[in-house]
Amino acid sequence: MKIKQLFFGLAISLNIAAYAQESKKEVLFTIDNKPYYTDEFTRVYNKNLDLVKDESQKDINHYLDLFIAYKLKINKANKLSLQNNPQYQAELASYRTQLSKDYVTDTKVTKELIEEGYNRSLKEIKAAHILILVDENAAPADTLKAFKEISDLRKRAVNGEKFEDLAVKHSQDPSAKDNKGELGYFSAFRMVYPFESAAYKTKKEGISQPVRTRFGYHIIKVEDIRDNRGEVTVSHIMIMKPANNPTTTAEKAKSTIDDIYQKLNQGEKFEDLARQFSEDRSSAPEGGLLSRFGSGQLSSEEFEQVAFGLTVPNSYSKPFESQFGWHIVKLIEKHPVKTLEEAEKDLENKVRKDDRSRLITNSLNETLRKKYKVVTNPGLYAKISKAITDSFYGDEWKMPGDPAEYAKPLVTIQDKQINGTVFVAFLKNEQIAKSTLKPLSKLIGQLYDKFVDQQLNIYYNENLENEYPEFNAVMEEYRDGLLLFELMEKEIWEKAKTDTIGLANFYKEHAANYQWKMREDVIIASSTDEAVIKKARKLLKQNKTAEFIKKELDATDKVNVMINSGVFEEGNHALPKNLKPKTGVSDVVKEGEYYFVAKINKILPAGPKTLEETRGKVINDYQQFLEENWVGDLKKEATIQVERPVFERVKQTMQAKK
Repeated sequence: MKIKQLFFGLAISLNIAAYAQESKKEVLFTIDNKPYYTDEFTRVYNKNLDLVKDESQKDINHYLDLFIAYKLKINKANKLSLQNNPQYQAELASYRTQLSKDYVTDTKVTKELIEEGYNRSLKEIKAAHILILVDENAAPADTLKAFKEISDLRKRAVNGEKFEDLAVKHSQDPSAKDNKGELGYFSAFRMVYPFESAAYKTKKEGISQPVRTRFGYHIIKVEDIRDNRGEVTVSHIMIMKPANNPTTTAEKAKSTIDDIYQKLNQGEKFEDLARQFSEDRSSAPEGGLLSRFGSGQLSSEEFEQVAFGLTVPNSYSKPFESQFGWHIVKLIEKHPVKTLEEAEKDLENKVRKDDRSRLITNSLNETLRKKYKVVTNPGLYAKISKAITDSFYGDEWKMPGDPAEYAKPLVTIQDKQINGTVFVAFLKNEQIAKSTLKPLSKLIGQLYDKFVDQQLNIYYNENLENEYPEFNAVMEEYRDGLLLFELMEKEIWEKAKTDTIGLANFYKEHAANYQWKMREDVIIASSTDEAVIKKARKLLKQNKTAEFIKKELDATDKVNVMINSGVFEEGNHALPKNLKPKTGVSDVVKEGEYYFVAKINKILPAGPKTLEETRGKVINDYQQFLEENWVGDLKKEATIQVERPVFERVKQTMQAKK
């Protein structure tokens, strides 16, 4: 984007905290009776002060001229209707969406959840659980039944019955029959949020109160709490256990892994042995390399224990057995727990994808319901509710009658009215979820609340410019910057590139500005070894090429000499400072740690550059020339009135703050 190249130096700043409003807002100047105010002028001046390189632009009087010229251009862009360009509108909308992300969420709650998640991630919990299944939208009677059942199991566990026996007999988690409810070690973001919270709030060897998740009711026994071990990257060699586990085949697997271990001790490479013998087909081609993992991420606790037990990179374990087979593990790298600052971005992404995100959404929705007045049309709501039948549960419902019947305000948020047809369309989309919540009236009420929250968020987003002056200021700057880019592209940049006659005439009139200094067509050899450069000098005298010299003087494993060739202007950093401008091979000269020798083939005298040799510079200067004349024309077309007393007060205030 060329916005950064504009003379005005417009900086689109996302640092909202840096925004500061003037305590008093006055008209600074008008263009065709349209007012422009002191607060915008001082804000933009201060924000761009450190960015401009031209000291003249820091002069407040000169900056006022630049600012007026800037606003003249924006007015011109609007007169040309460039703001209606679909590409412009799409880019502006995309930017607004990005900028609004910091406003359409509850940042306080988000930050608290990030810190909570990080603090929890410093510990790992070993736990077991018992689950009694119950649907999220189950009838109250079914929910109560499940709650009583899990409460009874908790009482029995607290009174001394073995938790694992209760899990095997009563838990409705399908895996409980095999694992006795054991979950192994886990940390934050590994379990659904309510379950995680209950586990972290339960003391070691304690049993949690019943906790409801989307699966049902749980009780959790916390067996151990330890510091998070971070993550680890390892490679492994695995010999699988035979499916039917006959003794002779099992002994063969154990013998094979022992032989591999012996080969490792004899000095053979781990990666080569993994490729040849490992029966883990996914990792064997990569020399046994596994993706990095943390506690609780693998299905084998034995494997994790051995992997985390290794301490020295490239060391490997003795053969050990897991439920999958025999392994040897090699440590590649240990990854310690990150600091909060290092992990914050990743944690924020996890929070937004996790059940925790509901807390953020609910917090913002609650704030908006208090902030804005919401009025429902009870008659239209009742009419729509009556038209919804049980076919809604099967995703087969269609609104009966004429859609025009519902094209009336259903809900009003502040001064914005939303028609019933919008709610009807919302309901049609919600059918896809196939909610089981009953009775139907309760489901409709729940969906209407969700609809209102959605509309509140839309209304809030649409009014960010009114709610937050800093947001409005940044959007105005970006909006104007995009318009200015479109305008300059149309009126100046393209013209300067395509107006070949105008460009040629400009070049002729300003030819004195485009001059070569004296130039040298030269081959330069450099080295830190004086003996090497002396050899290079001898070869240059023999008219040997740069390629020949490199081949002759460089060793197989060492670069002894560097060659640089081309046409260089006087003063170019590539030319040794002590090099005399004389054709032929120079003497050896030294600068710093380097020795140089040069062969000057030709000396080109100072003189004018052709248009082709300096086209880029001429186009740039021609653009600036066109712009200056264009701005003069814009000033003639408009009536500009500067409020001088106001400007003097503003200037005094700004100078006092320097």
